Amino acid sequence: MFTTALAATKSPIDLFAAIQELKEEMNAVILAHYYQEPDIQDIADYIGDSLGLSRQAASTDADVIVFAGVHFMAETAKILNHDKLVLLPDLAAGCSLADSCPPEAFAAFKAAHPEHLVISYINCTAEIKAMSDIICTSSNAVEIVRQIPENQPIIFAPDRNLGQYVIQQTGRDLLLWQGSCIVHETFSERKIIQLKAEHPEAEVIAHPECESAVLRHAHYIGSTTALLKYCQQSHAQAFIVATEPGIIHQMQKQQPGKIFIPAPPVSSCACNECPFMRLNTLEKLYWAMRNRTPQINLAESTRLAALKPIQKMLEMSSK
Repeated sequence: MFTTALAATKSPIDLFAAIQELKEEMNAVILAHYYQEPDIQDIADYIGDSLGLSRQAASTDADVIVFAGVHFMAETAKILNHDKLVLLPDLAAGCSLADSCPPEAFAAFKAAHPEHLVISYINCTAEIKAMSDIICTSSNAVEIVRQIPENQPIIFAPDRNLGQYVIQQTGRDLLLWQGSCIVHETFSERKIIQLKAEHPEAEVIAHPECESAVLRHAHYIGSTTALLKYCQQSHAQAFIVATEPGIIHQMQKQQPGKIFIPAPPVSSCACNECPFMRLNTLEKLYWAMRNRTPQINLAESTRLAALKPIQKMLEMSSK
């Protein structure tokens, strides 16, 4: 009896094999963001950025979606798959950017500007998506804004840095919600300049969630997937990477002969690592599948309202 109870609470020695077995039993698919720990990336069926993950969630024929990312990503999978079981290894894996846009405050902001179309970055809660006209990602934000008639005023939420980047790229006068990501706001311009001096051969590549002071030093700006592709195509042999360093695992796997240097934060902490993304572990992923919990559930009215702007995004995205 004691041995059986212990076995029910003890993780298997080979987590990779145990997860693979559960995946086959459950007809499950494991979706992981580039910012997840290397072990999770290595066992995932698909690794991508928010746009790619949304497309995978929309097209999967699996019965169970195990989402190794943060809460809003798993919510998006549930919005697109109301009849599927969606699991998140750790429900506490939230998002500072999503938290910076409380639904009640945003509802009041939207009500004060009724003539504005609302384009929301996918890094927001289901409630914010439900109040939006179109969702975008860092991959397609510029493309989507360019499709909107120039005489149509736009609210862009919740990331002010991405919004400012879109303004620079499109020349549009966007009304920005003042939200931000704690990771992408922590990169030090001064330390990046020092790294450039120490590694003059290195190119700076940056995510558009970074502050403009950092972006102005970048040789290339793009989503995580775009950064990954750029490293493959560039003739440079070294890169200073200004985004969450989890993506460096994929960069090193795809380009083992190149050097990837994580952009440092202002302080000496590990603040360039997303504390929410890092809550997920291989062991938690195993137990989520084993116990079929934690599950993501949404009110159907919220899900249906949030589904429309996501579908609009997918229709408007060329790639």
